[in-house]
Amino acid sequence: MIDFRYHLVSLISVFLALAIGIILGAGPLQGALGDQLTDQVGTLRAERNALRDELNQAEATATEQRRFIDAAGDQLVAGALTDKRVAVVDVDGAGDGVTGPLVEQLEAAGATIVAQEALTESWTAADEATMRDTVAGGLREGLADGLEEGTIGDETGTSAVLGAALTLALTDADPVDPALRSTEAADLQQQLERFGLVDVEMAPEAPADAILLVSGGETGAQGESPDDVDPAEWGVGSLVGLAGMAGDITGATVVAGPTTADGDLVSEVRADDDVVSVVSTVSGTEQLTGRVVVPLAVAAQLGGTVDQYGFEEGATVLPAKPEEQDAQSDDASADGQETTGDEQ
Repeated sequence: MIDFRYHLVSLISVFLALAIGIILGAGPLQGALGDQLTDQVGTLRAERNALRDELNQAEATATEQRRFIDAAGDQLVAGALTDKRVAVVDVDGAGDGVTGPLVEQLEAAGATIVAQEALTESWTAADEATMRDTVAGGLREGLADGLEEGTIGDETGTSAVLGAALTLALTDADPVDPALRSTEAADLQQQLERFGLVDVEMAPEAPADAILLVSGGETGAQGESPDDVDPAEWGVGSLVGLAGMAGDITGATVVAGPTTADGDLVSEVRADDDVVSVVSTVSGTEQLTGRVVVPLAVAAQLGGTVDQYGFEEGATVLPAKPEEQDAQSDDASADGQETTGDEQ
């Protein structure tokens, strides 16, 4: 049994320690602790003020850069797409808030927008895969006959077949009058609308020279892939198939979307070696800098240059000027001739 004296000793020890702490705090240590705390507060205040000044300067610089780009944007793109016809397709519900500014940049570059459409959820929904397979099955033979041999075969996936149908609906010209759409293009457009795969904001008026596929960046959030549906045939996978086929057929297809995130359309296109070889991408379209690049990327594709534009690692910030592209093409041709000569 613990004696009361032990409790008394413990209480005395506690009060003694408290008294010593008070004496030291009010005496010898008071000045040192106070000086240290004052110095630390002063240092923190100076750092805070410096950071605030840096932030204000950065914001001011960013504002001035936006003003410059806004003022110079029209001059940068002016004439890049003169006499060129472009079809714009919203692939994942990006909406007019995203597509509208891009259309403005295309028009500022001199392009004529000849069609503006949006894919419906039926194009990407996993539970609509059977319907898409049926539609693609009915279109496959006719599309294969109308395209270069080998473009579409028995093993071609549904997303690629539907991509070919949409591409031809937007770009196929009348063989007699190239300024008009072909009968086949009109028929394919009607079928895509009838099966609820596309919504039309601006019906195709003439065959497009290039296609701009616009993403809002949400295509990666598709949930888990159903076991009975190929990942390449629903969600973002089906859009990659569309982009690849459009690039194969037109030679001038650009995918534009916001700053990249895992699983979004721009990232998935860039990750596919076959698609990225025929399709250009532009990221950062939520910023004016990205939107200005879009018409330049389309113009570069029409000139035969495929590239990936943005500020991510490995991407190109800005397309080369037409004369620089020509010089690069000449250099590549010269290198090819030299290599051929060496091999001979």
